[in-house]
Amino acid sequence: MKALLHEIKECTICKEHLVLGPRPVVSAHPESKIVIIGQAPGTKVHASGIPWDDASGRQLRKWLNVTDEEFYDEKKFAIIPMGFCYPGKGKTGDLPPRPECAPQWHKPLFDELKNVELVILIGMYAQKYYLGKAAKKTLTETVDNFQEYLPKYLPLPHPSPRNRFWLTKNPWFEVEVLPVLREQVRKMLRH
Repeated sequence: MKALLHEIKECTICKEHLVLGPRPVVSAHPESKIVIIGQAPGTKVHASGIPWDDASGRQLRKWLNVTDEEFYDEKKFAIIPMGFCYPGKGKTGDLPPRPECAPQWHKPLFDELKNVELVILIGMYAQKYYLGKAAKKTLTETVDNFQEYLPKYLPLPHPSPRNRFWLTKNPWFEVEVLPVLREQVRKMLRH
């Protein structure tokens, strides 16, 4: 695992497409129990090199009901984005994750992760990649039908402050999904 993480952090396969240059951000340990698959680092995470080190990360930790110490304990959480580097700015936010990363690195990472009990799929890119045809037409439908994907996967919307409108429009998320997410996470962190 150590050698693989080093290789990922040295990766430059899409450097010509990255405005800020390559700086792969990933965190994992062979004993990780929960894998969080998000989109790609933003500018703050690119600068710090620490996954989810921004407002979205603070919101995600609230959703999970975990402390920073728990979240950044690699034996508890592996953090594997769909794109490992900041993809650049688009018209309405960051560009999509670079398409080279997941096919290149996800399988080798999962081959090293022997204790995974839950994979949290954050956002449409992770959900389409991992759920394939089982994903619904929209992110909202996929998240609303989260029970179908348990116990292996749990789909979530992105915890970005930009998603306030989605959260307001879908109050069932906090009532139905978050309690199950927190219960699953707590159960896995206990043993």
